[in-house]
Amino acid sequence: MRRHIRLPFAAALAALLALSGCSKDKSADQPAKLVMIKTRLQVKKLWSTDLGGGKHQMLLHLGLGPAVAGGLVYAASHKGLVEALRVTNGRRVWRARLRMPISAGPGTGDGLVVVGSTQGEIVALDAGSGQVRWRTHVDAELLSAPAIGDSVVVLRSVDGRLQAFDENSGKPIWSIEQQVPRLSLRGIATPVIVKHEVVSGFDNGKIVAVNINNGNTLWSTTLDAPRGRTALDRLVDVDCGVAVVGDNLYATGYHGRTAQLAIDSGQIWWAHNMSSDHGLAADAKTVYVSEADGSVVALRAQDGAEIWHNDVLKWRDLSAPAITSAAIVVGDYQGYLHWMDKKTGVIIARTRDSKFRVSSPPIAIGNTVIVMSDGGEVAAFRAAPRPTG
Repeated sequence: MRRHIRLPFAAALAALLALSGCSKDKSADQPAKLVMIKTRLQVKKLWSTDLGGGKHQMLLHLGLGPAVAGGLVYAASHKGLVEALRVTNGRRVWRARLRMPISAGPGTGDGLVVVGSTQGEIVALDAGSGQVRWRTHVDAELLSAPAIGDSVVVLRSVDGRLQAFDENSGKPIWSIEQQVPRLSLRGIATPVIVKHEVVSGFDNGKIVAVNINNGNTLWSTTLDAPRGRTALDRLVDVDCGVAVVGDNLYATGYHGRTAQLAIDSGQIWWAHNMSSDHGLAADAKTVYVSEADGSVVALRAQDGAEIWHNDVLKWRDLSAPAITSAAIVVGDYQGYLHWMDKKTGVIIARTRDSKFRVSSPPIAIGNTVIVMSDGGEVAAFRAAPRPTG
């Protein structure tokens, strides 16, 4: 599947013509056809609801994803709807109608639910009631969920800025900026708050950690440097949020590497060459990566050695993996969810609940998976071993 690229109009037109000229080979980058699998997990849909958004939300490549906290699922649509649903049964707790085109979030924490818009609007809602707590504005489009913690709300915007706001008032606290390449992928990394640091990837291939109180840079690490002759070849965006496990974090980039870094220094302990703009998930022993070409790879957390590699879903535009008790789960461009054996990578269950792509990472709670399609459909599934005998 082709990547969604952000660039000025003239350059976009040239890139489109170049890509069109390369598309005569109908076998190139075609999504793999689904094959029969031996089902070892029984998947049950617990509930589903539709927030709307449909094709318009999908064409904008927003990929709005759910957030889970305190037994509630928070979800938003491009049409300005934000809802809180019970994890157990999907029943609505509250609904807020905001008059803005939501493109970022929701993020949740410290009793807040925060969303952003294509026009730079930021709205903080009370997590318990959905009432508006405050509003503010930045001068750029917002495309990723905010991080909330340590009394601040932190957001990335498409102009390369990472900005912090007081969680009680919405007043700006600090702002830093990284250079944005002339050509970059459409999408930005969700920042992560850990150990009084804010860590985020940027379009220039860097991962930066700053002090959460004042924005001072603590460390900056280049995950990979641009290479190649063309602007397309030199894309090195780190558009996926990092995964934090213990004292280490894991990050992956487009045309770059997947790496383990030290949280306190940014030192790279190991790196594995692979391209991903979809994301990864990690636990104490294993790192699971959805590569740009649709392959899913498991790496040993200790040293980055490859454990298994599954390429049967190539070019199906996969989401980042979610780690459940029983398996890992990825979504694809046709709305399918695939459960993979953690030890072997073999697909052991599959279901479909939407005709729209699932680009936002599913959220795992034990063996329950919360998923939101790009069309605005939210659903919960539970997988358990099939009865034998």
